[in-house]
Amino acid sequence: MRIARFSIDGNVAFGAVEGDAPPAGPADGLVLDIIKGIPFTDFELSGTKVPLSEVRLLPPVLPSKVVAFGRNYSEHATELGNAVPDDPFAFFKPSTSVVGSGDDIVHPSFSEELHHEAELAVVIGRMCREVPRERVADVIFGYTCANDVTARDVQKREKQWARAKGFDSSCPLGPWVETGIDLATAGDLTVQCTVNGAQRQLGRTSEMIHPIEDLIVNITQAMTLLPGDVILTGTPAGVGPLTDGDEVAVTIEGIGTLTNKVIKRG
Repeated sequence: MRIARFSIDGNVAFGAVEGDAPPAGPADGLVLDIIKGIPFTDFELSGTKVPLSEVRLLPPVLPSKVVAFGRNYSEHATELGNAVPDDPFAFFKPSTSVVGSGDDIVHPSFSEELHHEAELAVVIGRMCREVPRERVADVIFGYTCANDVTARDVQKREKQWARAKGFDSSCPLGPWVETGIDLATAGDLTVQCTVNGAQRQLGRTSEMIHPIEDLIVNITQAMTLLPGDVILTGTPAGVGPLTDGDEVAVTIEGIGTLTNKVIKRG
């Protein structure tokens, strides 16, 4: 099931996305069956349906935290001149960095070098801590597309990555959460990024150094994850610059396409 979060007529709701998107566009032919309640508990479909083209998609979840893992694809680590870490390497993006598909990525005034990073995002479905490897699938709600937008010059200049990767609009998520992908399938999906229609990144999640299981085991040894929290699993090689006016799209096999435009602040 594809679960979207959206607004219509000033109201916010979750809905199950129904239908297949034709080549004309991701919204054409799709409808939302509005969910009664929230999707992290038992819920029912209301039967009230609205065309996806008539709503504004919001970030599919509002995470209390986004835990991102860096340098989890060896070719990406190499392209930036970094060593491949022996253990998972985590950092945080604040909840205020999250935007949805169709929202703008606002180029921060303090950076001259903005980069895209296409990633598979894991959405947590239940409160969990110290998750054993064999129980990882039990705590996953689903998967979505993410763009770990990075102020690369600031990342290089500052020892901490808080500003470089945590600025407002630096974490686009969407367009929805796909709950019908199992853990084994998620471990071998195509991840692609295009900028203005030209391909920049193309990789597979099977190229991860540390698979999804290892990432969740690693971070839950240290902290509690809550329903709606998001794990970013790293980006394949091919990261590159974004300039004002660019349209960047992250497409993940079996999930969908997350599209955002870069604009200048102010």
